[in-house]
Amino acid sequence: MSHPEIGQRLASIKHVVLVLSGKGGVGKSSCTVQLALSLANQGRKVGVLDIDLCGPSIPRMLGLEGRQIHQATAGWVPVFADSGKQLACMSIGFLLPNKNTSVVWRGPKKNAMIKQFLADVYWGDLDYLLIDTPPGTSDEHLAVVEYLQEWNPDGAVIVTTPQAVALADVKKEINFCTKVGLPLLGLIENMSGFVCPHCAECTNVFSTGGGEGLAKHMDIPFLGRAPIDPNLVMLLEQEDKTVVPNVNNPDAEKIVTGSIVETYQHCELSKIFATITATLEAGLGKTK
Repeated sequence: MSHPEIGQRLASIKHVVLVLSGKGGVGKSSCTVQLALSLANQGRKVGVLDIDLCGPSIPRMLGLEGRQIHQATAGWVPVFADSGKQLACMSIGFLLPNKNTSVVWRGPKKNAMIKQFLADVYWGDLDYLLIDTPPGTSDEHLAVVEYLQEWNPDGAVIVTTPQAVALADVKKEINFCTKVGLPLLGLIENMSGFVCPHCAECTNVFSTGGGEGLAKHMDIPFLGRAPIDPNLVMLLEQEDKTVVPNVNNPDAEKIVTGSIVETYQHCELSKIFATITATLEAGLGKTK
């Protein structure tokens, strides 16, 4: 079935990338946020569509909780994370009465909500639309792939942690992408080590190298590995996004004038994700 209204929205978007994980708790949403922030800091215009309908965490991570979307003649206007309007977000979290309201929906209603997001949100001109999905291969994944398939999305970025139990589920996610014809743009090995904020020693809490090995085995581009960074965790958790956290020395915390887009540049992980996004963009350049 054709969905021309979705095609009209996607016409002004250069790249559509889904972010997937085979398992919950691997940091998929935080990776989506960091990909978006990194791209925005490189001058790209980015939209983040949160279709994790039962667990919408993107608004909190971007410091947008409590904000509301507005209806304009062109459609729903997304919520912007910065004054320069480099980074926009749409999530069901903006439509709920409060952050503790649960979404108890069966498949058809979820599908209808995803279709409405794709057809009604007025993103304007974007370089990237990143779609944050729930873990697994459920109704939300089938719906978004079905609605986008006609318009040839660029593909999927897979997020995993290094340990064997996560890698086993990621193989299923990769199999899902193959079955539905969704190109695999690359794999990120998240939580690959913990860097102590006091002594800088790296401890491989969940082992390391498993994601890179899987990517090589399955002939998928390896985008990079990211360690656990307590300062990033604090930044995504805290309400005030103008404060650059310093776990090791709270007195050394910085105050940044601006939004999380500017604050993120002071996090050590921003350097790693700058390399990851550069690798991703290089791969997209080869496929276009």
